[in-house]
Amino acid sequence: MKVARSFASDNNAGIHPKILKAIAAANQGHTVGYGDDPYTGSAVKAFKRHFGPDIEVFIVFNGTAANCLGLKALTETYHAVICADGAHIYTDECGAPEKFTGCKLIPIATDDGKLTVESVSHAYHGIGDQHHAQPRVISITQSTELGTVYKPREVRDLARFAHERNLYLHMDGARIANATVSLGLTLREATRDLGVDVLSFGGTKNGAMGAEAVVFFNPKLADNFLYLRKQGMQLASKMRFVSAQFEALFTDDLWRKNAEHANQMAALLEKEISKIPRVNVVYKVEANGVFAQIPRAAIAKLQKKVFFYVWNEEQSLVRWMCSFDTTEQDVRQFARLVAEAVKG
Repeated sequence: MKVARSFASDNNAGIHPKILKAIAAANQGHTVGYGDDPYTGSAVKAFKRHFGPDIEVFIVFNGTAANCLGLKALTETYHAVICADGAHIYTDECGAPEKFTGCKLIPIATDDGKLTVESVSHAYHGIGDQHHAQPRVISITQSTELGTVYKPREVRDLARFAHERNLYLHMDGARIANATVSLGLTLREATRDLGVDVLSFGGTKNGAMGAEAVVFFNPKLADNFLYLRKQGMQLASKMRFVSAQFEALFTDDLWRKNAEHANQMAALLEKEISKIPRVNVVYKVEANGVFAQIPRAAIAKLQKKVFFYVWNEEQSLVRWMCSFDTTEQDVRQFARLVAEAVKG
């Protein structure tokens, strides 16, 4: 059954043809399993070209695991993780971070999805008090769940705050490619050079079938990660088919081209729907997501024609995501449907 492209999620997009081709190319003969294959070796080398030769990188196959395992490597069960109240680890991972790490998550209210030094400082207390979970990690999402992007200075300030207090900075990079191109930086400049300690690197939302990685910029933090990954059920036996996807993403900057296109389509969508009366774009469109308030009655009408998520029912706020395969025709056609639904 052919399903039309929607604006519900970049997870709903297909797989980039070059990545499918890379998976098929890896499907030749036999090779050693569990990551001891040449495809995984090549993918690791690609990560090191982008982030530095001294990193440690471990390939997994979903984002929740990348976040949980990365946080577990940094914490003990009596620790706490500070995050935004809209963070994926807090709202959309079914308690997996708490279950897997045993840590307390401390949510911080934000106006735009971004933590600040000032907001984080309010959660940094009870240090040394045996009755309180001890803050150990600040976790930020880049780009954020609201489609906004941390500026380099904002990340650097949070990293400095963390490191001065013996904390770590974790970055949920499910959409790190979109944020990086939005900032006009390299992957290293957008992460490691700003003081990030551990990165959950996302490939799935950027055209892959299911490819994520945990990247350690301080190799000492990864000392026991081989065992954590196995315990976390993320050691793929036929890892070559996951690794081959990263090879494709890093070849000829496909990761960048996919993200640039998705961001451009989001900018076009913002432009088109901003022409429609009673449609209000709520957050800055800085990556590949558009959040808009539309009349409540229009939501139901529109959802009969195209699938998307309501972000906040009380505020009549919806989320529309663009992907590597979103076309200008898709955007303009969807904008017309929005206009018709709003006009009613």
